[in-house]
Amino acid sequence: MITFNHSILEAALAGLETQKRRIDAQIAEVRAMLFSHPGQSATTPEAAPRQRRKFSAATRRRMKEAQRRRWAKIRGEAEPATPKAPKPKRRLSAAGRKAIVAAAKKRWALKRAEAAPKKIARKKAAVEKAAPAKTVKKSAPVEKPVVKTAKKTAPAPAVEQPAG
Repeated sequence: MITFNHSILEAALAGLETQKRRIDAQIAEVRAMLFSHPGQSATTPEAAPRQRRKFSAATRRRMKEAQRRRWAKIRGEAEPATPKAPKPKRRLSAAGRKAIVAAAKKRWALKRAEAAPKKIARKKAAVEKAAPAKTVKKSAPVEKPVVKTAKKTAPAPAVEQPAG
């Protein structure tokens, strides 16, 4: 079995480190040849550029107005007049709402009335299709004899007839 002493291990470590430096230098040269674009680093590739954040139209408008005010302040100008306030939101009156509801009910009633004959026709067609499909004939219903009983009524009041 081979035994290594401390000095031999230190020498081996120093030799390997020099080889590593030489290999790193060669890798850098190859990268330089590979990425020979001007302004680009050969040893460390640049990180991908971050994407810009997108602002909403309202936010961009507020930023624009704020910048205009800052520049006006620097130039000593008076602040520009603010635009007119937007119109107030329109409200539906109770009468208008009732009229809309009544019109909607009328439309639905007409639609149901138009659909009803079609529905009945579909039911009739389904019944007619189903009737011939039966193969078992039913016997005629047995009629029960009808027993008529005399109605019991209250006796008529006795009326006296004049003699004569």
